[in-house]
Amino acid sequence: MRIIESVSEMQQQADLWRRESRRIALVPTMGYFHEGHLALMRAIRDHADILVISIFVNPAQFGPGEDFERYPRNLERDLGLARGVGVDAAFVPTTGEIYPEGYQTFVEVKGITQTLCGKSRPNFFRGVTTVVSKLFNIVKPHVAIFGEKDFQQLMTIRRMVGDLNMDIQILGHPTVREADGLAMSSRNAYLTSDQRFKALRLSRSLKEAQDLLDRGERRSDAILSRVREVLAEDGDVRIDYAELRDPHSFEEVPEVTGPTLLALAVFVGVARLIDNCILHLSS
Repeated sequence: MRIIESVSEMQQQADLWRRESRRIALVPTMGYFHEGHLALMRAIRDHADILVISIFVNPAQFGPGEDFERYPRNLERDLGLARGVGVDAAFVPTTGEIYPEGYQTFVEVKGITQTLCGKSRPNFFRGVTTVVSKLFNIVKPHVAIFGEKDFQQLMTIRRMVGDLNMDIQILGHPTVREADGLAMSSRNAYLTSDQRFKALRLSRSLKEAQDLLDRGERRSDAILSRVREVLAEDGDVRIDYAELRDPHSFEEVPEVTGPTLLALAVFVGVARLIDNCILHLSS
């Protein structure tokens, strides 16, 4: 596996692969790999000849007081895991490579980023779309993959690619969960054993919502009331949001009449955890 640190070297290598008619896949990450990251790498392996990952903790998507400095990092472990799943190259730039002194340009998607995580973290999506567009220009992939746990992010990247006519296929991958249902996340490392148990309320509340729908409940307020009850059970968590949205427009839905996004963000201790599912009407 080749480790590349500079933008110019990565671009030159990507140009060489393209001249050789080799199809490039990219998995953008912030590192501290878990099975969810590795699942993305395995899933996209069959869609390309060359598999590239990026490891970059992007300061532009963190707001004041957020966890940029303490975000978990372990580069050597990450590189070892990447080798184990057959990654061909790891692009590991410094902050100065991505945002050199005097940097002034940002990419912003409106509309679907104004709610959910975009409302709670107003700088987040501008930082994501900026760094992802830069990675696309640097690595020059034909295809890239993103996890559906970050559903709003996935849809934002798809919107950016479509709006800017980027010739890149964007794949989504289902949320990867622990055996007990907890969605895998690098921020799970912040949780104590007691907090980790409390974090299971997220996946349990998703199941409760689908169960309500299966029993005939369609009113969003009733479904969300039950979701919040489950999340707040026994205290010690703070709900950032629990909302039902159209999975394409991200508009609120007063009643579930078709596939509907249930999106959650909850603070458990210092960890802000997100989870979601698409609710479906019984056939």
